Amino acid sequence: MTSITSVPLLDLTRNDPEVLDRMREAFDRVLVSGRYIMGPEIDGLEAECAEFLGIEHAIGVSSGTDALILALMSLGIGAGDEVICPTYTFFATAGSIWRVGAKPVFVDCDPITYNLDPAEIEAKITPATKALMPVHLFGQCADMTPVLEVASKHGVRIIEDAAQAISARYDTTSGPVSAGGMGDFGCFSFFPSKNLGCLGDGGLVTTNDAELAEHARIMRVHGGKPKYYHHFVGGNFRLDPLQAALLRIKLPLLPAATEGRRRNAARYVERLQAAGVVSADPAEVGSGQIGLPQAVRDHIFNQFTLRSPERDALREWLGERGIGTEIYYPVPMHLQACFAELGHREGDFPRSEQAARETLALPIFPELAPEEIDYVADGVIAFCRSRGTGS
Repeated sequence: MTSITSVPLLDLTRNDPEVLDRMREAFDRVLVSGRYIMGPEIDGLEAECAEFLGIEHAIGVSSGTDALILALMSLGIGAGDEVICPTYTFFATAGSIWRVGAKPVFVDCDPITYNLDPAEIEAKITPATKALMPVHLFGQCADMTPVLEVASKHGVRIIEDAAQAISARYDTTSGPVSAGGMGDFGCFSFFPSKNLGCLGDGGLVTTNDAELAEHARIMRVHGGKPKYYHHFVGGNFRLDPLQAALLRIKLPLLPAATEGRRRNAARYVERLQAAGVVSADPAEVGSGQIGLPQAVRDHIFNQFTLRSPERDALREWLGERGIGTEIYYPVPMHLQACFAELGHREGDFPRSEQAARETLALPIFPELAPEEIDYVADGVIAFCRSRGTGS
């Protein structure tokens, strides 16, 4: 009989004491250095991230949102331009496009992975289209081969929103490539809940183009090079050296943390399938059933997202048992009030709207104990059986 009575969605306090000691040493190193803006910690993290990801250039920035804004600004995208992106995503994807004065043009999601549907992109391209912004949602790359083909055919740029997908890989004809290494720019977030998170806000921009990298580095510091001489209007998008120092401790631990998430995901799948509560079709789930996340491609499980037509009741059921959950995301971008002037209505993107009604994320962080995974799975199974499903 388990003694567990609650499981949090995320617990950032479950740190290895040895890792905490190393992070304190890193803090002290920055404290006594006197280098609190840019400097060797930033340089070190950028070099280590570039090597880890197999991408030529990495540029530390102040947040994942600022990574997207910096990429857009570095490509000269602004008023009168259009950028195609998914409507089922975190707000920063569309918000960053709006922030630079451009227009987000939405496409629906694939019902299996929840990433954008590449088949919808070409019909949305106009003479004003300057870039595509695919999102590698929940830790799994979007289907990039057709995205790259469409971009090449029409001569538009690609900015990968890889905020949830650091170290996820995509198989290409020349071998696996890291998320963030296929487009003109890749953009990552180091928000604390991410697979690689800092102790505040932070982000990263990646590119294999040396000219774009240099321009982004200039734009990161108000567009000035040398200091106080400005040929461009950039922004203050600098990553703090303290966050960089802490991330340098955590980066080598990322592969093991990712394997922990995958191990937890596999245990969920095993338990839920054995109970007979899983729909055969993850895109069409009946009452008392759940749809499991599908690892169609390499998946790092930033989220473990179930699907249920009774999502809100399931969430309430789990909450009563002390189980933390989250809805990613309850309102697609085309139905957000701030984008009302784009003229979209309910029904315009039905698969994204269905996902917004039905998806629910369970705890998946790597420090979870097997007994905690079982407690959460038992809660889901009990809910489904209360609806007359399962064995």
